[in-house]
Amino acid sequence: MAEIICIQDQCTGCGACVEACAYDGVELAEGVALFKESCNLCGACVEACPVNAIVIRKELEATPAAGLDDYRGVWVFGEQHRGEIAPVVLELVGKGRELADARGCELVVVVLGSGMESACRELLEHPVDRVIYAEAAELADYLSGPYGRVFSDLVREHRPEIVLAGATTVGRSFLARVAVEIHTGLTADCTGLEIDEEGLLAQTRPAFGGNIMATILCPNHRPQMATVRHKVMKPAARSSRGGSIEKVEPKRKLVASRAKLLALLPEVEETINIAEADIIVSGGRGLGGPENFKLVEELAVALGGAVGASRATVDAGWKPYSHQVGQTGKTVCPKLYIACGISGAVQHLVGMQSSDCIVAINKDPHAPIFQVTDYGIVGDLHEVLPRLTAAVRAKRG
Repeated sequence: MAEIICIQDQCTGCGACVEACAYDGVELAEGVALFKESCNLCGACVEACPVNAIVIRKELEATPAAGLDDYRGVWVFGEQHRGEIAPVVLELVGKGRELADARGCELVVVVLGSGMESACRELLEHPVDRVIYAEAAELADYLSGPYGRVFSDLVREHRPEIVLAGATTVGRSFLARVAVEIHTGLTADCTGLEIDEEGLLAQTRPAFGGNIMATILCPNHRPQMATVRHKVMKPAARSSRGGSIEKVEPKRKLVASRAKLLALLPEVEETINIAEADIIVSGGRGLGGPENFKLVEELAVALGGAVGASRATVDAGWKPYSHQVGQTGKTVCPKLYIACGISGAVQHLVGMQSSDCIVAINKDPHAPIFQVTDYGIVGDLHEVLPRLTAAVRAKRG
């Protein structure tokens, strides 16, 4: 952590710091610089001050916690819904296997629930060394309190080096509670995970609204924990390693949670869920208006796919949020992604660039979307889409 201060005896109240700040983080109060909550410690005011009255004080580097070398292994949280393992778990198993091999350790999936024996055996049909299964009637459905306590106890007992969970509604709330309880860091919404030269987990995620990609390290605490976006990594193929299931009981009494599960309501989608679709046709502001989304919808129907949308079209009210693809929408990984009239902002690319095949239709040959496409069509989508739809229909009879 760091703090910024103004040495009042030196400050002349010239206002150079106010003019230099791009974040409205400093103001003059009674002729002295005063820093507001919007200050992000960028240091522009320090350089601008002609009398060196502004100083940023940085604390000494954090001291590594004792016993870091005692932590070993890669864990994946086996999120489940009504007894079925969530699809994101197999994506984490695939990446977790890479990380475990790089560290020379075992890959473990931790499942919390009740009556999950069959699902645990199915997990062993993938490259998993071991499944730790904590069974209790209170764990049948997700509640952050009981889940957090049980998982935290298992971490303290087994001391894994890396813990991964899906960046789902469950994963985000659950792993944050665990991080607080065991006093370690957590990187949310990761799109990339690698082991660096020093053996640390390099956790990459979008930052500053998706304008840059930040790589975060956790050198002083264990385990290193991250939630990972659904559909940014390939699911693990079936490849049994002859692993085992270790069934355990919660160490602490699972007292009643203050939260109560009243009901589970299925998600209602107008069309195919874009997060699970193999083919997606997405439209952007290049369509010109909401009425032209019918061109995208017709092609999607002809291909048997789903309809996606850019954030700009959703913000404009052309399509509901359930169709939004991108950093602030849904991350998708279809076999075929067709972008129609989408320029290719970084926020959108983050949500679809792992698709197997990307096709873009845009009249601007310099649009950023063409940098990630397998096939690009430079032309007026109002002419291209009807012809493409007709060709698909003719091909399919």
